[in-house]
Amino acid sequence: MAFVPVLHTEWLKISTLRSLPGALLALFAVTTAFSAVAGVSGDSDPEFDPLFMALSGVLPGQIAAISFGAMAVSSEYHGGALRLSLAAVPQRGRWFAAKMTAIAAPTLLVGLVTAFTALVAGRAGLGSAASGLSVAEQVRGVVGCGIYLMLMALFAAGLTALLRSGVATLSVLIPFILVVSFVIGDAAGTVADFLPDRAGQMVLHRTYDGMLGPWSGLAVTALWTAAALLAGAWSVRRRDA
Repeated sequence: MAFVPVLHTEWLKISTLRSLPGALLALFAVTTAFSAVAGVSGDSDPEFDPLFMALSGVLPGQIAAISFGAMAVSSEYHGGALRLSLAAVPQRGRWFAAKMTAIAAPTLLVGLVTAFTALVAGRAGLGSAASGLSVAEQVRGVVGCGIYLMLMALFAAGLTALLRSGVATLSVLIPFILVVSFVIGDAAGTVADFLPDRAGQMVLHRTYDGMLGPWSGLAVTALWTAAALLAGAWSVRRRDA
């Protein structure tokens, strides 16, 4: 079967499973709401960064993006769905590529819309405190934020294909991002900048210290994601459905 029909099939699966569009809606709602709240009270921070403050809703919102990627893949391991998918598309690599594309495209689109809306909401709360942000900085923040959310969704999808469990993936990633990453960051200094979440979040900052900049940070996250996808592809190709 050609790639385009496989991609269309995978997109239909995602769009018709209620929890998956719901995760993208949660990504938009949570990110925008938290950015709006942060914008109202953010300028009292002594290390105030108006771009990061306006986009800070991404920090809790990314959990929805991760959940979307994990659930989109884990649904294949329920009720023998993966066996049916591979019976229809015997080329396992082609099926996996179509599945990842069907995850990446809507996450990127929703991520860009979410980042733009969060920036507008955050700037409204910040008022004159955000007046110094340049157009280039805001465009970089919005585009980078959308790419970051897509990479995190794919990272979760690759791990889920490897572990064959969305619950296992979320049990690892959510505590890591919400707790472990911050603990390691405080203790390990610049080494923590190379963690998948912290590296990608450099693009949300107006100014940045350390070894990574906004785009090099995203590149590090992309490498983590590529490793997870390669591991997931190996699992799909080599292990029994």
